[in-house]
Amino acid sequence: MRYALLYSNYMTSKLFYNFHIICIFFILNFATGPDLKAQTIIDLKDYGVIPNSFENASPAVVKAIADAAKEKSAVIRFPGGRVDLWPTGAQQKEYYVSNSTESDSLSKLKSVGILLENMQNITLEGNNTLLMAHGKMVHLSIDNSQNIRVEGLQFDYERPTMSEMEVLKIDDTSVTVQVHNDSRYWIDQEQVYWFGEDWKAKTSNIHLNVYRPDLETMYYANYLPLAQSKVIEIAPNTLIFTGDFSNSIFQVSDILTFRDVYRDCIGILNHYSSNIFLKDIKMHYMHGMGVVSQFSKNIHIDNFIGKPRANSGRTIAAFADFLHFSGCYGEITVENSMFSGSHDDDINIHGTHLRVVDKEDNTLKVRFMHHQTWNLMAFKPQDSIGFVNNETLLTYDYAILKKVTKINPRELELTLDRSLPKELKLGHVVENITTTPTVLIRNNRFEHTSTRGILVTTRKNVLIENNTFYRTGMHAILIADDANSWYESGPVKDITIRNNKFVECGYNSFPYTYPIAIMPEIQNFVKGKFVHSNIKITDNDFTLFGPPLLFARSTKNLQFKNNTIRGKRSGNFPFSEKPMLFLEHCANVEVKSNQMKNNFTEKIILLENMDNNQLNYSPKKTFILIKTNKF
Repeated sequence: MRYALLYSNYMTSKLFYNFHIICIFFILNFATGPDLKAQTIIDLKDYGVIPNSFENASPAVVKAIADAAKEKSAVIRFPGGRVDLWPTGAQQKEYYVSNSTESDSLSKLKSVGILLENMQNITLEGNNTLLMAHGKMVHLSIDNSQNIRVEGLQFDYERPTMSEMEVLKIDDTSVTVQVHNDSRYWIDQEQVYWFGEDWKAKTSNIHLNVYRPDLETMYYANYLPLAQSKVIEIAPNTLIFTGDFSNSIFQVSDILTFRDVYRDCIGILNHYSSNIFLKDIKMHYMHGMGVVSQFSKNIHIDNFIGKPRANSGRTIAAFADFLHFSGCYGEITVENSMFSGSHDDDINIHGTHLRVVDKEDNTLKVRFMHHQTWNLMAFKPQDSIGFVNNETLLTYDYAILKKVTKINPRELELTLDRSLPKELKLGHVVENITTTPTVLIRNNRFEHTSTRGILVTTRKNVLIENNTFYRTGMHAILIADDANSWYESGPVKDITIRNNKFVECGYNSFPYTYPIAIMPEIQNFVKGKFVHSNIKITDNDFTLFGPPLLFARSTKNLQFKNNTIRGKRSGNFPFSEKPMLFLEHCANVEVKSNQMKNNFTEKIILLENMDNNQLNYSPKKTFILIKTNKF
């Protein structure tokens, strides 16, 4: 109880500070980066890097970084134009990366184009240089470093590990396609093989998304009919697949985008680092996750363009998430950016639940459970942890760590400053509540994705404002929390979503086509207790293609006010009959002063496992209230 009280008092004092003032202070002070007046200039031209030479610049970059590391503060200046980087001569480093490390015994050694390790006060001055990676490479790793500014760089792959082709003709027995020039293939015995620089895609492991240019939408599809077809080449990059396409969703002009799902690389890694500033960055392609930040502090991203090069003719820029934050803390800001063409979430911010597998006195053994997240030091001495019931997702006690010991790549031993709580059972989970960030996401555009725009779960303040979410395949914003599948924590305690535009989002989530979904993955509800709290959704503009608008589960103090709701039934998307507002086990919900500018005949609010008196809504003549499953 004493620790819970101390934690409560601590959080109350922290919330006294205005979130906006904190963000403004952070931007004005940190965005200026290291003191440029004191920085030594390391010019890559002096190391033999010649733009547009198409020569391997990796050895020269390695030497320049080594010289920069000798300085207290340095600028590494890139020459502009195109610079090519190969694994040969590049730095090699073994990395285990959140949500990006497959559960097998294969080598986790990565080739890194630019490795900043144990460095401080470094600026990468890009001058709009295009860095072209060959083979599977990490573009940039910021590893155990502080005060790093990266500005004006473009990143791409000579042969993206994503392949693309346009449907020219289709019937029940054949598909004729035009393969993109960047997508290399080989046909042998009427079978097609997709390959690149030192890699080949496993046909049995291919994930396929369909991009429909006329609607700017992306859909899940099955590669199997293509894999089982016979293939002939009728002209360079023009193929005919002959097989069974009677149930295919393919249409003429569709762009088929596909990849081997094995995750063995990433774009940029921020690894146990702090004070990182990424500005005017263009990520034209990244293999695996995009920018992964793990256990890093204070990350500011401004004018990040995640999109294929304009003259490339490609559709996809991200194999998986564009921006992924795991176990980060301090401040995260993402602003003035574009996210276009991903096969997974554009932004995902979360912690990680580790499962309790053994306990004794004041000691815990905890385990990484998801197969793509493991072998990381997720805790350090003096971190605070929360004990969480994996079935209810409720935090019931707290402690401070005295010692952290790695037992094996998947398990850690945690020594606490107190005895274990009586409620603790094997199978419960713990969350590191020290490594949780405040978040500001504003002035961004999200488009051309089959999944979510933003997925966010953090205990500290979150502000999402002035963004446009255009036809995201799943929820534009998902607030989750789970301890049984992805194990991505934790509860939201203060989030504001305001002045955003949501345009026909959620068509891949049928029938739950909600632009905003608050969906903690709870197995059992506890009466009077809630996972999420203090969520304000105000002054937004929604354009819907069906009634679903907001889904909320296990949320206390929820406001949906002063929003404009437009839309009509659209033939472009499946029509869902789910209620406009779906509220499940919530309390103190306000739905007021919203403008309804749509022609959906039934505006239903459905209440499940909650009482009428927990909802205050108006005007009552606008909505039909339905209640089920009363406690």
